[in-house]
Amino acid sequence: MPHDLAPPKAGQKSLMYDRLHQTPKDVPEGLRSPRRQHSSRFDISAHRELEKLPGFHEVSPNRRQDLFMEKIDQCNVIFDFNDASADMKSKEIKRLALHELLDYVANNRQVITEPMYPRVVEMFAKNLFRPIPPPMNPQGEAFDPEEDEPVLEVAWPHIQVVYEFFLRFIESQDFNTNIAKAYIDHSFVLQLLELFDSEDPRERDFLKTTLHRIYGKFLNLRSFIRRSINNVFFQFIYETERFNGIAELLEILGSIINGFALPLKEEHKLFLTRVLIPLHKVKSLSMYHPQLAYCIVQFLEKDASLTEEVVLGLLRYWPKVNSTKEVMFLNEVEDIFEVMDPAEFAKVQEPLFHQLAKSVASPHFQVAERALYFWNNEYFCNLVSDNVEIILPIMFAPLYENSKGHWNRTIHGMVYNAMKLFMEINPQLFDDCSHEYTEQQNNAAAREALRERKWAAITEQAGKKTPNGIPSNGSPAQNVAVLSRVEEADSVTEDNQKRLDSLKLQDSDRRDRRAHDRQNSVGSARSQPR
Repeated sequence: MPHDLAPPKAGQKSLMYDRLHQTPKDVPEGLRSPRRQHSSRFDISAHRELEKLPGFHEVSPNRRQDLFMEKIDQCNVIFDFNDASADMKSKEIKRLALHELLDYVANNRQVITEPMYPRVVEMFAKNLFRPIPPPMNPQGEAFDPEEDEPVLEVAWPHIQVVYEFFLRFIESQDFNTNIAKAYIDHSFVLQLLELFDSEDPRERDFLKTTLHRIYGKFLNLRSFIRRSINNVFFQFIYETERFNGIAELLEILGSIINGFALPLKEEHKLFLTRVLIPLHKVKSLSMYHPQLAYCIVQFLEKDASLTEEVVLGLLRYWPKVNSTKEVMFLNEVEDIFEVMDPAEFAKVQEPLFHQLAKSVASPHFQVAERALYFWNNEYFCNLVSDNVEIILPIMFAPLYENSKGHWNRTIHGMVYNAMKLFMEINPQLFDDCSHEYTEQQNNAAAREALRERKWAAITEQAGKKTPNGIPSNGSPAQNVAVLSRVEEADSVTEDNQKRLDSLKLQDSDRRDRRAHDRQNSVGSARSQPR
């Protein structure tokens, strides 16, 4: 077999990908490198032979605490699950020991003693705390959470029961927080937060519950947990834009925000403006947007005065070309409308409806459709009705143009319903906006003619140059003077038109006044007695 076709020997690096990179013309653009097969590397124990211990019901009560410690020691043995056939008997013994510990803590009272706390926390840390490797091969591509399937933990049969046992332990009525705070400390919380980057969604779900329980029981750790989560968000927003557990952390924060006391502390308001709102700018927003929108709405339900800052923040990060992201923003805005106070709505209506006008006018039918769905919301329509004098002049042009020019027929029907609503709310204002729009369109031709005359003057001056590039006649000042004369003539024309319009209005007023006087004189003549 030729040397270049021979398979690589064990431990030898394959040259296949190096060759692909050396022949760029032959490399397909969509080629994806093979990804790793496990998401964690555990510190495998050297001695992995275990012997089954008796059950708790098989020994006397005074022997059970010692048996508990022995089973904890068995659970500290770490196995290699990448080799499914290795240590099968010992793996099963450990799994059964974990279940026995779980049942013992869950189904018995007065069984948790002080010596158990450090051993349980140590066992939890030994089984779960490990470095989360970067989601790529040395030669591969980064893990895309929106496209790629997550790599699940092969050691999950043990990991799952460790989480379940630890949760039962700290949820037990016998659990003493004052004893446990010596072992569940800042370092423990930081290592727990690092695990949120696991690709396995099952583990992240257990982590979410575990951290939430710790937050609820350890009052001394609450401020530190919030600050540490903030640091994870800051790194995600401004540095990496990659972290698997953002949705779970936001879910925890949603319940934390729900429990904030009123009035809100300045620390909590800063968290809203410096963390939650900037989270909207990350390109992977779709992975955690429902949880983020829930947190935003929770804040506004707590303090309506934050509405202006939130809405203006959303408008600042509003997507320009990403239609999928824009639909998410529109969903969130409608959620905000549901809890918006009318007084706060008045503060943001102009910038907000200028953006809604752009969304309604979007050629992407899903964006336009989502924006027009707002008019199906009864509370939204009530807010619009109360402020129609400001909103209709902003919305009239995009609605009118879309009613005739949008390519999607569904949009035509939705635009018609929105315009019908405006017409019913204030018919006179609707007519005024219609006349103003018509006048603007009529004047558009005059503005275009003015622009063309200016360009013609510029072209004429440019054509009066010699082959050397020097003007054949006239200095730059004279060229500017020509343009000035054009503009002066146009301004005179505009002034004359304004005077003419003014005279027409005055003449119309005189006619109306004379007609009114005639009616009054006729009425007075009839009222005199004969």
